[in-house]
Amino acid sequence: MSHIIPAQASSIKKGQHAMLKNRPCKITNVSISKTGKHGHAKCHFVGVDVFYPAKKYEDICPSTHTMNVPVLERTEYQLIDIEEDFLSLLDEDGHTKDDLKLRDMELDNKLKDSFDNGDDLMVTILSWGDEEAVFSYRVERE
Repeated sequence: MSHIIPAQASSIKKGQHAMLKNRPCKITNVSISKTGKHGHAKCHFVGVDVFYPAKKYEDICPSTHTMNVPVLERTEYQLIDIEEDFLSLLDEDGHTKDDLKLRDMELDNKLKDSFDNGDDLMVTILSWGDEEAVFSYRVERE
């Protein structure tokens, strides 16, 4: 399976994902310039790296050109433990995963606080190729 698909630049909107500077990013801002004397409107994209949210990228592309969009996979796990900065997770088949390192300080601190309060948590992991990171979590209600 390919990890990227093509999309016309003008079809990519704020909140969607696109490749900026060869990194999968969540688009935080899109502005489109008017058609100039050289014929093409240009799209200016600003986005944050999906796996390293502190990194911000920008790119400009003619609106009629093709851009790459990353194919991201979401997987949900039950959180078993947090040791140092690594999560211990359980999938729906009963297999454990112990190699996921926390990266997003704001999300990680909320996750740790909720876990320390004794909440049962379900963690959503976003993956692309060999990279993966915590995307979100929710408290599991009984």
